Amino acid sequence: MAMSMPHQIGALAGTPIAAESGGLTGEGAQSAATVSTSAVWRSPVTNLRVSVQKPGDVERVSPLSSPPLSPVRAGMRPDLSVACQAFATAVETEPAVEKVHRFPESSTQKKEKGVPVFVMMPLDSVKMDNTVNRRKAMNASLQALKSAGVEGIMMDVWWGLVERDEPGKYNFGGYVELLEMAKKHGLKVQAVMSFHQCGGNVGDSCTIPLPRWVTEEIDKDPGLAYTDQWGRRNYEYISLGCDTLPVLKGRTPVQCYSDFMLAFRDKFEHLLGDTIVEIQVGMGPAGELRYPSYPEQNGTWKFPGIGAFQCYDKYMLSSLKAAAEAYGKPEWGSTGPTDAGHYNNWPDDTNFFRKEGGGWDSEYGEFFLTWYSKMLLDHGERILQSAKAIFENGGVKISVKIAGIHWHYGTRSHAPELTAGYYNTRLRDGYLPIAQMLARHGAIFNFTCIEMRDHEQPQDALCAPEKLVRQVALATQQAQVPLAGENALPRYDEYAHEQILKTAALNIDGNSTNREMCAFTYLRMNPDLFHPDNWRRFVAFVKKMKEGKDVHRCWEQVEREAEHFVHVTQPFVQEAAVALRH
Repeated sequence: MAMSMPHQIGALAGTPIAAESGGLTGEGAQSAATVSTSAVWRSPVTNLRVSVQKPGDVERVSPLSSPPLSPVRAGMRPDLSVACQAFATAVETEPAVEKVHRFPESSTQKKEKGVPVFVMMPLDSVKMDNTVNRRKAMNASLQALKSAGVEGIMMDVWWGLVERDEPGKYNFGGYVELLEMAKKHGLKVQAVMSFHQCGGNVGDSCTIPLPRWVTEEIDKDPGLAYTDQWGRRNYEYISLGCDTLPVLKGRTPVQCYSDFMLAFRDKFEHLLGDTIVEIQVGMGPAGELRYPSYPEQNGTWKFPGIGAFQCYDKYMLSSLKAAAEAYGKPEWGSTGPTDAGHYNNWPDDTNFFRKEGGGWDSEYGEFFLTWYSKMLLDHGERILQSAKAIFENGGVKISVKIAGIHWHYGTRSHAPELTAGYYNTRLRDGYLPIAQMLARHGAIFNFTCIEMRDHEQPQDALCAPEKLVRQVALATQQAQVPLAGENALPRYDEYAHEQILKTAALNIDGNSTNREMCAFTYLRMNPDLFHPDNWRRFVAFVKKMKEGKDVHRCWEQVEREAEHFVHVTQPFVQEAAVALRH
C-alpha cells in the first residue's frame, strides 16, 4: 500500500511527520522502511579526526611581540505541487509530462534587468554508486522549478564520488543523467567543483568523504590535514600548505583539482555555455575560500565562538618559518598565536583578540595575519589560474564562494573572520583583496547570508550580517567584480524574501544604480520548499527577482499572480503526481 503523503515526506526528510489522521504506525511505518531516506537538507560539516600532540607541544610560549597567554512539520494538503509529491516517493515510474506553464513576460520587464534565481540541489542528488538519487522525483521537481520561472539549479560535483577509487579514473555516471535532465527541462546549471568532504555529523545519511586514495595518503602523512594548536586534524579539505607539493601519489593537490576540472570539461564540453553556464570552484570547507576554523562536529565549535587558527600542520608551519625569517623575526616562525583562546571563546576572553592592547593590533599580529590571509589568497589564485585556463573557451562563468562570517563583526578585531583567513578588522578591509584577486581572473564573488537582518541575530555577539554584506558590496563595486549571493540558512518566509530582494538590488546607502546581483542561488530544493504555502511564496519571490529593481509593483499583486499560477498548473501537478505514485 502506498504511504500517506506526510509519511512519504517524512521518510524523505529523515524525520517522521504526523499525518492528520495519526502518526506513522503499522503498515505506513513498514512502507517507510523501504524508502531510501536521506537527511540531505543540512549544510555539510567538517569531519575531524583527533590527534592530540604531546603536552609539551601544546604549551608553547607565545611569540615575544604577541600578548601573553590568556586564561515537526504539520499535516499537508492533498493538493501539493508536483515536486512536493515527487519528493514524497522513491517509486520508479515513467517520466512526468513535458508541458511547462510559465508566467507571461511582463510588458515592463526588460531582459537585461532582474536577478536570475537558481536553486541548490540536494547534497545526495548523485548516489555513491554514481546513479541519480530518486530519479523520477528529481525529474518532476526540476519540471516544477522550471514552471516557476527558476533560471536553473546548482549541483555539487563531488571529488569523493567521481575520482573515488583510484587517481585519474573519473566516473561522472550520475552527473551525465542529471545534466541531461536539466537540459531537457531548459534549466541552466551552476556546477560546483566540490573538492571538500560532505557530511560527518552523527545520524547523517549523506556522507561523501574525500577520495579513498586521498584519505589513505592523509593517514600516511597526517600533515596533509589542517591542524589546530591542540593537534586536532580536520579531514574535510587538504591543507593549502601543501598545494604545490607532489604529496598525492606524485601529483600536487592543485594538479589533482586541475585534472578533475579538465576531465569534467572534456566530459561535458557539449553542454558548456548552453546548459552549464557557471563553474563554481571549491576552495575549502563547504566549498568556501576559507580555513576550517569553526568545525561543528562533536561540538568542537558552536555559534558564536571565535574559532581557531588552522596553521599547525607541518607544511603551514614550514611556510610560517620561512616568512618569519624573511621578515627578520625568526622567533615568530615556530608557532601561530598561542593566546588566541579556544573555539568557543569570545574575543575579549583572549589576549590576542581583546579590543584594548590585543595581539591582533601589534606588529606581530600584523605579520601573522598578513601571512595567514595571504596563504589563503595565494591558494585561490593558484586554483583560479588553472580553472580559467581550462574553461576560458567554454562560454561559462567562474565563481568562488566566500563565507558570510557575521558574528562578532561589531568588535574591533573581527576574531571569527581572522581565524577563517579573512584579514578584516575595524582598521582594515579584508574583502577588497579577495575581490581584487577574483577580478584578476574574471571570477564572480559569491557571498552568503544575504537573507539575514542585523536585529534577527544575537545582539550580545555583535552580529551584523547587513553591515557585512554592505562592506562586501562596496568591495566588489570598487574591484568591478560581479556579486552573486545565496541564503546561508533555509528560509521560506516573506520577510526573508524581502531582505533578499532588497540586498540583491545593491542600493548601497540609498544610492540606486544600474548594478544588481548577477545571480542568486536559493538554499535548497527539499520537501519544505514544495509545501503549498512555501511554494506559493517562492513563486512570487522568483517573479519579483526576475522583474528587477526598476519594476515597482506591490507584493500583494505578485502574490495574487502566484496564486493564479498555482491554480492554472494544477492539472500538470496532478498528472505528474499520479505518474510518480504508480
